[in-house]
Amino acid sequence: MKALRLLLISAFLFMGVYLSAQVQQPTVNLKFGKGLSILATDSSMFLKMQFRMQSLFTSSRDLEEGSGWSTGYKIRRARLKFSGWAVSPKLGYKVEMALSNDDLKSKNDWDQSNKAPKIMLDAYVKWKAHKNLEIWAGQAKLPGNRERLVSSQKLQLVDRSQVNSIFNLDRDMGIQFRGKLKSGNAVLKPIFAWSMGEGRNITVGNIGGYNYSGRLEFLPFGEFKSKGDYFGADLKREPIPKLAIGVTYNLNDGASRQKQSGKFLFDEDGNFLINDIRTVFVDGVFKFKGFSLTGEYAHKSFVNIAVNADGFPPSTAIDANGESYYTGQGINFQAGYLTKNNWEVATRFSSVKPDHGKGFTALKEYTLGLSKYIVGHNLKVQSDVSLTDSAETSTNNLRYRIQFEFGF
Repeated sequence: MKALRLLLISAFLFMGVYLSAQVQQPTVNLKFGKGLSILATDSSMFLKMQFRMQSLFTSSRDLEEGSGWSTGYKIRRARLKFSGWAVSPKLGYKVEMALSNDDLKSKNDWDQSNKAPKIMLDAYVKWKAHKNLEIWAGQAKLPGNRERLVSSQKLQLVDRSQVNSIFNLDRDMGIQFRGKLKSGNAVLKPIFAWSMGEGRNITVGNIGGYNYSGRLEFLPFGEFKSKGDYFGADLKREPIPKLAIGVTYNLNDGASRQKQSGKFLFDEDGNFLINDIRTVFVDGVFKFKGFSLTGEYAHKSFVNIAVNADGFPPSTAIDANGESYYTGQGINFQAGYLTKNNWEVATRFSSVKPDHGKGFTALKEYTLGLSKYIVGHNLKVQSDVSLTDSAETSTNNLRYRIQFEFGF
């Protein structure tokens, strides 16, 4: 009997090993900086999961006698991202969620009433309808200024500039058409987006009109290595000069927010302010053998509304708290050089100026940064020091930041 039991047990074990060998397993890959990827056994879907976080220390003070240092430490960003394709590589998707308190903070009480929760950043599908055309549907970044389109993980300095903070188009829900045309080495990329106009995660009906965005990019010397026109620093050390120039026009028909991701504006009766706002961006990036140079110009203005003699917009564009839309103009230039051991020194100059007295504050900012790229933008340490000259104060502000980036 013992021999029979042993024989039966051996047979079951052999059968289990045999059957498991016959069942194909999904292809699983894990590499730092590339995330965890899974390809289904029947190639019916592909999934890539990634996580990243930024821990930021900041210290600042006004440059006047007796002013002390103000310091803070926080998790600036924590993001979880899923991407891949289903059925066919032509049908892709992306989902990105925000997890840190700083990512989830709301601009005003209306945002906090569950009409605009902040956890969802990107959620869209993309279909490659033609070799030269992709169609995106869902919530994604609008085709605005280059600095905003560069991921916050892949910035050259600790964070984006004041120009981006005030004028960017941010994310919105709608549909985008993205093309690519080639002639010799030159590449032309037209992009058009039709969206709701209220920003990300809005669950109520359309408040004003719709948002229309058009962007045209021209790369006269061909495409950058690994899409290098959309990450900071010349990490690929382009062997030949590469240049990309972009122009964007945006019309928000019936805008209800101070800026695309800013406060909602209400009159004294609690009704939304609704005004037409247009934005123009011109930007460019140049890279060659470790050197990089980028520049942007932004101009946001009312449509068919004139500022009065006192420098204020009409009452129909000023809310019950005396605030109005962020209209005006700004410029941003930054440059950096990456050494062969992946240290980079970078500098930036930014200037923003409102076109009326009910918007943002005019200021100029000068920044010098030092970064060490350990594993590209996935593992790096960045620091910078900035001097800010604000039109509202008689003293300048000095700020120091250091940030650690980790992303697998």
